[in-house]
Amino acid sequence: MLNEETQFYLENLCSEKPEWMKQLEEIAELQNIPIMERVAIDFLVKQIDIHRPNRILEIGTAIGYSALRMAEANPEAEIMTIENDEKRYKEALENIKKLGKSEQIDVIYGDALEVLQTLTEEKKLFDLIFIDAAKGKYKNFFHSAHQLLKNGGLLVTDNVLFGGYGANPGRTPKRYRNMVKKLIEYNEFLHSHPDYITSILPIGDGVMFSYKRG
Repeated sequence: MLNEETQFYLENLCSEKPEWMKQLEEIAELQNIPIMERVAIDFLVKQIDIHRPNRILEIGTAIGYSALRMAEANPEAEIMTIENDEKRYKEALENIKKLGKSEQIDVIYGDALEVLQTLTEEKKLFDLIFIDAAKGKYKNFFHSAHQLLKNGGLLVTDNVLFGGYGANPGRTPKRYRNMVKKLIEYNEFLHSHPDYITSILPIGDGVMFSYKRG
């Protein structure tokens, strides 16, 4: 994990934030809604700007912040995002509508594993899949997401270090131990998966980038 000085330095190098982005970040902070940390999402959207994925799937919409950031990075991309919290789902719909992105971003309300199963049955494919939902279910999400990701596609998983506990499980508070154990298993599983080239960046809360071999 980055120290405070390095974090501050990198944040200052990030692009200037438009007003809508500042407003959503303030809402997230006030309501204690977890959104992707600034340096981490800045890196992600630059990857999208470089690789220009046509179809993006996000697991975990929250208030629509990351979906809108990805849409901004590639206005031509089709984005589908899944949220199972009704209040946040409605907030995301409203935020996306306000910014005129309803045609580009399709927000689906429902259990992610059930939605992923439906997408698999419909034989949908995506160029980039972003997992940022219940951390204890990451491996479950992966098994469905793997079938939906095109060869040569990118799988991005946020919060894989979870406050540093992923790298130092001995310091984990009791209430988080089971979840951290599952996160560590997921990290090791993807690093050794023959179909993926995986690396964890120690930015934000730990972001894992996994390229599916073509």
